[in-house]
Amino acid sequence: MFPEGRDLVYTKRMYLGVDIGGTKTLAAVLDASGVITKKTKFPTPANYTEFLQQLQQTVDDFGVKNYRAAGVGMPVTDFDRERGIGIGFGNLPWHVVPVRSDIEKIAGCPVAIENDAKLAGLSEAMLLKQYSKVLYITISTGIGTALIVDQKIDTNIGDAGGAGMLLQHHDKLQPWEHFASGHAIVQRFGKKAADIHDQATWQTIVHDWSRGFLQLIAITEPDVVVIGGSVGSYFDRYQQLLVNELTKYETPILQIPPIIKAQRPQEAVVYGCYDYAKQQHGVVHA
Repeated sequence: MFPEGRDLVYTKRMYLGVDIGGTKTLAAVLDASGVITKKTKFPTPANYTEFLQQLQQTVDDFGVKNYRAAGVGMPVTDFDRERGIGIGFGNLPWHVVPVRSDIEKIAGCPVAIENDAKLAGLSEAMLLKQYSKVLYITISTGIGTALIVDQKIDTNIGDAGGAGMLLQHHDKLQPWEHFASGHAIVQRFGKKAADIHDQATWQTIVHDWSRGFLQLIAITEPDVVVIGGSVGSYFDRYQQLLVNELTKYETPILQIPPIIKAQRPQEAVVYGCYDYAKQQHGVVHA
């Protein structure tokens, strides 16, 4: 086990970032300035042992020795942060797996692990230092959420994201993710967000989004809301519709902050892995 603490100093220069997705895993080598120097993707195995074997091969292929630290993002919904154990995963059949210690053995360095949406939010917040409180909402197959305060992850916002928010829909309480996620869009309209161009369809989609957005804004009172994920990539198609829908409900005590697009929607998690690893494992002396 590697020691932890922000007062530690590591002389090694490279970082490893691992974004574990339900379908694919992105692994990357980043230098001390956070620039990706190598990266590769591989299908995420349903079997956890097979995943570790594939990650070991990927790290070996990178040919980098002596990482300063590694960051790992996971689609985890139940998480023992203190021991680094993923208990339940939203879209992977993994249960009670010691992710941190297993990846420490592979990478040979200290490892910081977190919910993937939180790391994506951290990455975006690091680019928005003019805002103290950043609410990040990622809309892909599912819906993830994160609150970043002064460039630090607030772990009080639930790891379950949209799956853990019950909202009224069609006269019954349903998880927000079940009727507003990218998967729900495909189920309802028979096409992916990439293929939707008409304003009428987007108006229906943002109406379903608005209830979750309003709850999160009311609870967290953010300075800005950032939308990421694969559906976030098409922000320009629905930006004004979403803003108009949200501002209908604005009151003196519920102010709608700026709603903006993620700057790195596809690789935000792996950059967040780097940012979080730096925060958790020492002062950097390049």
